[in-house]
Amino acid sequence: MTTVVELEIPAARLGFARTFDRVSTFEFQVGGMIGGSAPLVWTNGPDHETVKQALETDPSVEVVASVADGKRSSTDDSAVTSQNDRWLFRLEFGDGVKLLEQIVTENDGAILTARGADGRWVVKLLFHDRESVSACHELLEQYEFRVTVTRISGVDDLARAQTPLTETQYETVCKAHELGYFDVPRGVTLKELAAELGISHQALSERLRRSHAALVSAELSERTAPIEIDR
Repeated sequence: MTTVVELEIPAARLGFARTFDRVSTFEFQVGGMIGGSAPLVWTNGPDHETVKQALETDPSVEVVASVADGKRSSTDDSAVTSQNDRWLFRLEFGDGVKLLEQIVTENDGAILTARGADGRWVVKLLFHDRESVSACHELLEQYEFRVTVTRISGVDDLARAQTPLTETQYETVCKAHELGYFDVPRGVTLKELAAELGISHQALSERLRRSHAALVSAELSERTAPIEIDR
């Protein structure tokens, strides 16, 4: 079964430790898969020059190019910060990231996303089965990555892996979206949606509120209690 694993790894093990020390508000998101050519990385901090100088003096990364800077769009869901300014760099990472990629790849995995704040990386990995997850985790421990597993999702499709909703909540929100409940104006009323789902008006209202709360909580902070890897 397809498995998505979310890990937290200290910046001291992967990169940006010096930058985090110099710029406490520094945050980043890798704009695509890690590997191959130097990846594009969106960064955030107090100002462009401060971030640029911190990166240029950080021994764990090499600034290949400062690609762009500008205001973030209010519809950009991929950003990792709540501030308006962010800057794009092409960065070459050091041995820590390269070793992580090698370990994941050799265990039939893939790096889906990588972002970070507060001195840590949050990395989301995709594997085809739990055995690969366990093998990868053992190697990460062997090489002292100091990994904390924050989420494991066993799914049949990737979209379901990236939602904090329960199966019932997920299906409810999908049906609501399909029928236009979230449109302006609404394509269906709460009563009509409840009838479609075969539940009471009150039950649907409570379910949607819980779904909204889960989505907002995940957006504000994706951290969850540590999860044990199968041994």
